[in-house]
Amino acid sequence: MTAESKPGAKPWLDRIRNLKLDAPIRVMNVCGGHERSISMAGLRGALPEQIELIPGPGCPVCVCPEEDVFAAIELALKQGVILVAFGDMLRVPANVPKGQPRSLEQARAAGADVRPIASPREAAKIALAHPDREIVFFAAGFETTTAPVAGLAAEGLPSNLSILLSGRLTWPAVAMLLQSEKAGFDALIAPGHVSTIMGPEEWRFVPEKHRIPAAVSGFETESLLAALYSVLRQHLEGRPFLDNCYPKVARPGGNPTARRLLEETLDVVDANWRGIGIIPRSGFALKPEFARSDAARRFGLHADATRKRAGEMPPGCDCARVVLGKIYPNQCVLFGKACTPRNPIGPCMVSDEGACRIWWSSGIRQAAADEHAPARY
Repeated sequence: MTAESKPGAKPWLDRIRNLKLDAPIRVMNVCGGHERSISMAGLRGALPEQIELIPGPGCPVCVCPEEDVFAAIELALKQGVILVAFGDMLRVPANVPKGQPRSLEQARAAGADVRPIASPREAAKIALAHPDREIVFFAAGFETTTAPVAGLAAEGLPSNLSILLSGRLTWPAVAMLLQSEKAGFDALIAPGHVSTIMGPEEWRFVPEKHRIPAAVSGFETESLLAALYSVLRQHLEGRPFLDNCYPKVARPGGNPTARRLLEETLDVVDANWRGIGIIPRSGFALKPEFARSDAARRFGLHADATRKRAGEMPPGCDCARVVLGKIYPNQCVLFGKACTPRNPIGPCMVSDEGACRIWWSSGIRQAAADEHAPARY
């Protein structure tokens, strides 16, 4: 069902079309879930041509450090552990010499014991079912998936279970973009699920510090269009503020229990984002009192300085610029050619929250003829 045919969405679409937009306006949506809803509803093709919707850094699989993926593969292949991870992580490629397993999926095909899980509690169940084996939970994600990991740690992990944590916070990446010479967008749609955990007020810095309109949105087309209408009105009136268009779920202060668990078990640290670099205070790390459960300490994991392209995207992959909203997915020269969901070169084509995978799933199968042209579909 398209935006045009959804009863609750059409009035918002009509309001947007009636706005007098004399100049282009670039609106970034942070969340991969938002990008999926936008693409599947065909919103870009339904909106006035002056509006550009830009997918942003809301895919945790895409920004998970390459060296963490490599460490997980090495643990699975060489340490004899049972390596468990959320399903998307199994196909994320690492930079390894030709002929070596470049993903956890390929490591499993080579004989490693790698298992996909859907929730942190599954990791604990596997550990309890195999008391004679070491279990490593490779936990990558933003606040919404890191909070349950924190809850698991707070309850007490089985002695044979450790965590290779690649948790990230969402807002620091947006703050980094806004602190650059040119932000690259004129308004922001903030993620509703992150705001449900951390509180919508976490995004106030966007209008208050940078004078850019912002709205928190849910994932239904109606909520997205309401948020879009809000930021467009704010832009036209020169009156930026934070509008919560997801008030029934994203409430002031967020989820107190989830926030308490995060604060009790995890520290906020400077963290590496794949292809982007270190972003200050953008990552989660287990507190020192949970050191026994930290896989990096437990197995003495250290960065290998001799490994070529460690930490980078694969050669030719433009995923980092896609994540930062610098280009659209089909402006990458590999899109639809060398890089497809069946054979992903970069992480943006792996995850259901990756913009490249989303665009492919919505019917965009070829690279843009003009790499500088804005996307209209």
